[in-house]
Amino acid sequence: MKVGILGSGDVAKALGRGFASHGNSVKLGSRTPDIEKLKEWRKEAQGETSTGTFAEAASYGDIVVFAVLGTAVDEAINLAGPKSFAGKVVIDTTNPLDFSKGMPPGLFTGLTDSLGERIQRELPQAKVVKCFNTVPNSRMVNPGEKGAEMLICGNNPEAKRQVVQILKQFGWAGAIDLGGIAESRWLEAFVPLWVRTAASTNNWNSMFKVLH
Repeated sequence: MKVGILGSGDVAKALGRGFASHGNSVKLGSRTPDIEKLKEWRKEAQGETSTGTFAEAASYGDIVVFAVLGTAVDEAINLAGPKSFAGKVVIDTTNPLDFSKGMPPGLFTGLTDSLGERIQRELPQAKVVKCFNTVPNSRMVNPGEKGAEMLICGNNPEAKRQVVQILKQFGWAGAIDLGGIAESRWLEAFVPLWVRTAASTNNWNSMFKVLH
């Protein structure tokens, strides 16, 4: 499978390593694809990897992953071109964290919208699945917690089944499907709580686990 990842930060690089290590071909998209940190990432990633622009990564992927800052979502879509996402599963890892008043953050979307919904509105022919946004990048692949399930949502059942298979490859027990893409509001609202908990415990590798 070919995977295009929009972003070049820690989340993008962690997921890129995960996809590449499981036999997928990965292209990381960035505004500046030849920067030194991406050269280092390609050296350390195990598997077939490349870098390019947002447009090149979106066009390349059978699956496309949004791993940019929440404030950069609209720009990434515009640079990539909406047609590049048509018919594809799009995994949205983003969070609308608002640091305008410092720490801890709020949400610049409020609770009446979400980035998951915004991406789906702007890419109506894509199959958007919210995933990975509620855990630190250190836990996204091989979470290190037996029985851990990822919280996901999205409008397309088949796309969600495909994402669950990816999660199982990455070492997750599976997923808890919260419903349609509008549930992104609550997955995103969960993250300021995680930030507060991590700061309080001084453990940014921590994550929540559903016991049932």
